[in-house]
Amino acid sequence: MIEEKDLNLERAVLIGVITKDQNEEKSKEYLDELEFLTFTAGGYAIKRFTQKMEMPNPKTFIGTGKMEDVRIFIEENDIGTAIFDDELSAAQERNISKILNCKVLDRTNLILDIFAQRAQTSYARTQVELAQCEYLLPRLRGMWTHLERQKGGIGMRGPGETEIETDRRIVRDKIALLKERIKTIDKQMAVQRGNRGKMVRVALVGYTNVGKSTLMNVISKSDVFAENKLFATLDTTVRKVVIQNLPFLLSDTVGFIRKLPTQLVDSFKSTLDEVREADLLLHVVDISHPNFEEHIASVEKILGEIKSGDKPIIMVFNKIDAYEAEPFDDTDLIAERTEAHYSLEEWKKTWMNKVGNNALFISALNKQNLEDFKKRVYDEVREIHVTRFPYNHFLYPDYEEDN
Repeated sequence: MIEEKDLNLERAVLIGVITKDQNEEKSKEYLDELEFLTFTAGGYAIKRFTQKMEMPNPKTFIGTGKMEDVRIFIEENDIGTAIFDDELSAAQERNISKILNCKVLDRTNLILDIFAQRAQTSYARTQVELAQCEYLLPRLRGMWTHLERQKGGIGMRGPGETEIETDRRIVRDKIALLKERIKTIDKQMAVQRGNRGKMVRVALVGYTNVGKSTLMNVISKSDVFAENKLFATLDTTVRKVVIQNLPFLLSDTVGFIRKLPTQLVDSFKSTLDEVREADLLLHVVDISHPNFEEHIASVEKILGEIKSGDKPIIMVFNKIDAYEAEPFDDTDLIAERTEAHYSLEEWKKTWMNKVGNNALFISALNKQNLEDFKKRVYDEVREIHVTRFPYNHFLYPDYEEDN
């Protein structure tokens, strides 16, 4: 999936399980995503290990025999990091570290590390730090020498208090401090949102790396950071956009992902506030991804959880320039034609039947079908605006295509 072009990348092995709830195909898909996460964080996956089991081993996640295979491979190939596809308990992490004698990360830790790299504003950094502290707290046993001290010196400890108890108190104090800081910033941001007046608000939502920031740049003529890596955008960006003579606010939000750490869902509340307060959602989908329908389901699940699933939504299928259907051999009498073999036209018909003209197919990168996109957004924003300000309807005539 990813070639080792940069020898400075950290060498890692990926470890996942195949269970009754996660079959072999699903496990492979999650490990593909984990490999992309590893690459985004600055690593290179040398090898994958998977094991079929009823449920993960409560002590070591995988069985002892498979763990020994992993240990031997790590030792023989100079591997520095082992990354597990699910969140490890504190006990599992300790036990595995003793066996493998290398850095042990889980999916949650990896995502937190990427967020820490990508956070640009003080607010995003505060949110990431809070999530990291909440992740760290139950895992402090045996880690106290690695914790950056926030206090120190004489009078720091109570009678008989051990290092681990001291560190737990430090982290709890820091969590309380960060939560207060976030509350203060949340209030400031709520005031900012209130000061934007009654302009129609449109929010870009979608799975990570589907092209939301690229679309934002094309539509708003702004310069939002966009890159072919996961979580390129963390900070919510809001721009005033004018299509024809109709102004509205467009916000770009952090991408969703399956198995998103609960700490991050909670701490990135303000990003989700932009979605909650939006009048219209543009659900951007990477149609070139083989599992884009599952990505849609993941995003819809999170929208439901934040009580935004009933908002007006336009499905924007992006990256049509990169879409390729799997070839189908119609001479093979046994072969069954599936959705993987659909042409782009067949997908258009499928989604038009589902949501009518609320399905758009574009390439933000190559600016394909952007006129159709702008017209559909204009019509929807105009309808919301005219409903809100009936006396302004004459200001915004029907959309006219650029000559």
